[in-house]
Amino acid sequence: MSARLRVIVADDERPARSFLLALLRSFDDVSVVGEAASGREAVAVIEKEKPDLALLDWQMPELDGIGVVRILKRQNMPLIAFVTAYDEYAVRAFEVNAVDYLLKPVDKARLRDTLNRAQERVEHAEIVAEQATHVGAAIAAYEASIGPPYLERIPVRHREEVLIVPVHHIASIVAEGELLNLTTIRSEHHTITYRLKDLERRLDPAKFVRLGRGTLANVDLITKVSVMPGGTHIAVLSNGQKLPVSRLQSRILRDRFLKL
Repeated sequence: MSARLRVIVADDERPARSFLLALLRSFDDVSVVGEAASGREAVAVIEKEKPDLALLDWQMPELDGIGVVRILKRQNMPLIAFVTAYDEYAVRAFEVNAVDYLLKPVDKARLRDTLNRAQERVEHAEIVAEQATHVGAAIAAYEASIGPPYLERIPVRHREEVLIVPVHHIASIVAEGELLNLTTIRSEHHTITYRLKDLERRLDPAKFVRLGRGTLANVDLITKVSVMPGGTHIAVLSNGQKLPVSRLQSRILRDRFLKL
């Protein structure tokens, strides 16, 4: 007999979470090992309990289901099923990439199918090991199909904590190899692993401008632009940062922001 499937549920709406937990507890082969009312709680519960399956609500404040997946370390990644009220078009992106989903309100028979598939995958460890890749592909397919909304918050891991940094608090983003260094209005420093061009696509272009190949700056926080020899510029931000502006971007900056 197979071991009981260890499951956690994350949903910020208590009634929806309680309903799903009750359904799960009606199955003899399932063990509910945790629940979370937010994305940040979900990350903590997953890392502590190491469940076989995480049922993640797609939309949660501060850190949504996708945000949870992005911030989890690969070795902590369980099987993922998103719980979503989105339409069939969005759901097909998950199907193509072998990532499961449940539509709200969750149907007990449909949940049983999800649990059966999860149990089959748990019994094949190599499939579980590939889960992070499948989830990443599904997220990319979904975002390509509808176009991602502009980010309002960025989750940042600090040791065992996840900090939520509002995008409008970010003064600059500077790439350094595989890392991005974020500096806030208050000169706080954070580091995330992300590609600059991918993050740039998810930021409102009316709010962030590229100063050079590896630098983005918050337009509203640029207080002064100094002309340097050779036609380049230095942008001075309200937090005191001084950032070089490439020759090409200097021209764009002048055309976009330095003309009445």
